[in-house]
Amino acid sequence: MTRPRLSARAADVLRLITNQREPVFLTVHANGRRRWGRWQSDGRPVALPTEECDALHAAGRIVLGDPVVDRAKTTYRVRAAARGTYRTAASFLTA
Repeated sequence: MTRPRLSARAADVLRLITNQREPVFLTVHANGRRRWGRWQSDGRPVALPTEECDALHAAGRIVLGDPVVDRAKTTYRVRAAARGTYRTAASFLTA
C-alpha cells in the first residue's frame, strides 16, 4: 500500500517531528481543545498547525507516546511512525 502524498505544509511538519532535537507534544485540554507544538532549543514553545498534525496522526504517520495526565490537560510526546507501518488511526483522542 502506498502512502498518499503530503502537502508541502504537512511535509514540513513531519520533518519537524522527525527531528528529535526539538521535542514535539500534543496537549489535550480538559475542554477537548488540542494543541500541537514543539519546544525550541532555547526553551520557547512554538505551535504547529492543528489541521496538518491531525491529518498526519489520522493517517498513521505520527504516533503518540504515553500520556502525562493532570487535572487540566493530558500531554503526549509525538514521534514519527516507524517506516513501513502505515495504517489509519482507528479512533481519535478524547479528553
